[in-house]
Amino acid sequence: MTSSETAHPGPARSGRVRFATFNVLHGRTLVDGRPVSVRVAGGPEVPLVRAVASLDADVVALQEVDRLQERSGGVDQASAAAVGSGAPHWRYASAFHGMAKAGGGWVPEPSEPGLRVYGPRETEAGDGTPSHGIALLSRLPVRHWRARRLAPAPVPMPLRTPGRPGLTVSRDQPRAALAAVLEGRHGPFTVVALHLSFVPGWNIRQLLTVRAWIADLPRPQVLLGDFNLPGALPRAVLGAPGPGGGRRLSRTRPGNTRPLPHGWRDLARTPTYPAHRPLVQLDHVLATGIEAGAVCGVHVPSTPISDHRPLVVELPV
Repeated sequence: MTSSETAHPGPARSGRVRFATFNVLHGRTLVDGRPVSVRVAGGPEVPLVRAVASLDADVVALQEVDRLQERSGGVDQASAAAVGSGAPHWRYASAFHGMAKAGGGWVPEPSEPGLRVYGPRETEAGDGTPSHGIALLSRLPVRHWRARRLAPAPVPMPLRTPGRPGLTVSRDQPRAALAAVLEGRHGPFTVVALHLSFVPGWNIRQLLTVRAWIADLPRPQVLLGDFNLPGALPRAVLGAPGPGGGRRLSRTRPGNTRPLPHGWRDLARTPTYPAHRPLVQLDHVLATGIEAGAVCGVHVPSTPISDHRPLVVELPV
């Protein structure tokens, strides 16, 4: 752990922790259906940094994050967002390595593995391979990090692509999930950042994979991300029985004799996409081990970047 990772004391919001998930569209926005850079003084990272910092969140999951991509000014976006948000504990997980092409598509880098995790030390070392992935930023101390690659769907799918008329047959990309065990006011809890496939059915399979992957980590567990699943569907998926028939041990936190509640809760039901006029919820905050009615506030603010709106939730953890 570097000295920069111990520079901030964590949240001071009367025992509440503010969580946010935000698909940042690599710091750009849509104009006439095409992703374009937001021009401001100070550098290419400034619009993204300002947008993430404006959420004033203690724990932030970011999707569609660039690292050293030409289209986003060669910036390490996860590092810049973490510094700007006062989040000294952070990791970035590359879904894949390669250079984004100006007209769309990717030039893959075959020498790199399918998943790498970067943090402050790698940023200081200046690793120079462009990649694309997700990030998890925290003002709270982190006990343990865990990352997993999620394989792409094996078949392409016709999609509406920004800047192109009609439907374009698109191949799925590898995805990543990034988990952290955090030090909460009442003990450790788990947060997971994820970005699931756009292919129906395959994203459900990925969500169930993540549920099993974190089964041994401390509860409460909070999932943050762009699931590419609408409305109440993610909660219904997570509520289905797992390999063990859905039975889980009742656990208590240190100093608390009450067992943590079972079941997954959808902590916010509100549209997040498209950003200019949200009609559907693709971005979610779900949790297990959280009491009913524990949510202190839900916000879906407008920002100058992205085609998604961020989803912000406050919890007493």
